[in-house]
Amino acid sequence: MLLPRLPDPVPPAQHEIAASYIGRLARLHGLDINALWRCVTEREASGGMRRVVVPERLAAITGRTVHSLAGALPELRTPQPDWAMFRHQPQPGCHHCNAKHPGGDVTRILPHHRYVCTRHRLWLCPSDADGHTTPLDALPEIVQAQRRHLRILQRRGWSVTYDAVLTAILICGQLWSLPENENGEAWHDWIRRANILIPPGTAEATFSVARLCAAVYPEAVALASLFASPYWRQQAQRTVWDRRPFNAEIARRLRHPLYGQHENDPISHWANMTAKRPPLAPIRVHDQRHHLRKPAQRTATQRAQQRHAHAFNPSHRAGEALVAHRHLATVFRRAWHPFRTHTLLPNGDSYYKLS
Repeated sequence: MLLPRLPDPVPPAQHEIAASYIGRLARLHGLDINALWRCVTEREASGGMRRVVVPERLAAITGRTVHSLAGALPELRTPQPDWAMFRHQPQPGCHHCNAKHPGGDVTRILPHHRYVCTRHRLWLCPSDADGHTTPLDALPEIVQAQRRHLRILQRRGWSVTYDAVLTAILICGQLWSLPENENGEAWHDWIRRANILIPPGTAEATFSVARLCAAVYPEAVALASLFASPYWRQQAQRTVWDRRPFNAEIARRLRHPLYGQHENDPISHWANMTAKRPPLAPIRVHDQRHHLRKPAQRTATQRAQQRHAHAFNPSHRAGEALVAHRHLATVFRRAWHPFRTHTLLPNGDSYYKLS
């Protein structure tokens, strides 16, 4: 079927899903979205009801080559990309970057390592699909952490980096929930950043687990570079006595001079149980059959977020909401295997025990 070229077609955005791009083309030219969708798609080869984009048809109406379209639209690439490298849920991304793409909302499928738009200083991850936009102008260390995150990616590859960063975020959330006397200076930085991102008295309107994730991100990336390093992983697997160099490095990165005095903290658990394991793969992978669905927050997630917002106090176990977030589901399942429960004593001390 030969399709006429659209007048003045706009280019796709980087990592945009095909349905989003076709929708923008239709709105820009006053066309029916469903009619245009049928023109540039066909039934899948298996005979199912799902329709897949035919790159040549989309190239015909846009005047762009299949190669250039596939460079921006991952779904058009042949062979298909490793979808495990991308988040399973499409999201809007940076609204400043989207503003230069006319035709309506832009929906992207971002890679796991993209947490911050460094150009416009906006937090992009994890996606809560709640409409919150998190500017980072007052927190340049979070933007710098994104650059360090990319350097880990270049050195270690996406799977090791993915596992290391998520593990480090989970551990930071667990440490945040410990009493003040069991944490270093990083604990105070998390509270300071949380108070900037979620100003006191505004939690009902501004609370977001994504913002808690941003609060711990610099220290998480610092720990992740350690967790991703083969040298430090070997150091972590040694006996408790021989592990002192590893503990000293952790103490330096968390600015916690007393770290390493006990063996019941989350990092020691990682060293004992996880350091020798291969990196985890995401438990959820992008499913193109659902690419037409607009990202939405589930009712249960909304209720959990409202509950956490009501009880939010950055100096009192604020990391519990972060640890329970679905963004960390992959590493959460592994983190406490065998499972450990955290017990807080009346005098403020705490400990973990196997259960």
